[in-house]
Amino acid sequence: MLIAKKKRRENIAEYILYLWQLEDMLRALELSPERIRQTLVEPQTELDDQQKEALWLWYTDMVNLLRTEGKERSGHLEHTLHLVADLDDLHRHLLASPVGREQGYDRVFAPLAAELPRLKTAIAGKEGDPTTISDMEACFRALYLAMLYRLRRNAAGEDDSSPAADETSEERYVRDVLEVVSPVVARLAAIHGAAERGELDLYKDMD
Repeated sequence: MLIAKKKRRENIAEYILYLWQLEDMLRALELSPERIRQTLVEPQTELDDQQKEALWLWYTDMVNLLRTEGKERSGHLEHTLHLVADLDDLHRHLLASPVGREQGYDRVFAPLAAELPRLKTAIAGKEGDPTTISDMEACFRALYLAMLYRLRRNAAGEDDSSPAADETSEERYVRDVLEVVSPVVARLAAIHGAAERGELDLYKDMD
């Protein structure tokens, strides 16, 4: 909870990815309040009893949301999806506005632009429709898949700098394209934070 609040305050992109990881962690614990307390709360020895209780209640609130939204097995909470949609709106605004050019966002985005159709196809998979995936949804899903890939490789004691024998071409592509995805998301998150803090006027010099 404290980590999430800090990330939300400092970096919206890290906050979204943190919550996505937490969703999967709660699912791995079968959304069990008892297992969540034992695994995620009690080991936090730096917290007092009141703080632990607040943390446990926050986790159980997330569990309730996952159940309410029918996402016990997969999917992301609407809260995070709305944030991704807001960032996609900001992304499109920056590409069309003077402030985006002033902040150099168009230059950062240029290397990714040509890759987006292929990235969306890789993210959608054989059964999905890439045309329904927004630019920022593709970016965040790519970042999260790569994060899961690294965690899986590290847990298996494998070197994540070399390709795995069972790595699909889609996984390999998503991993390779991160060098153009990561700077875009980092820059977008920085601009979002500056605007939220009142340090940047997103509509400056617009007619």
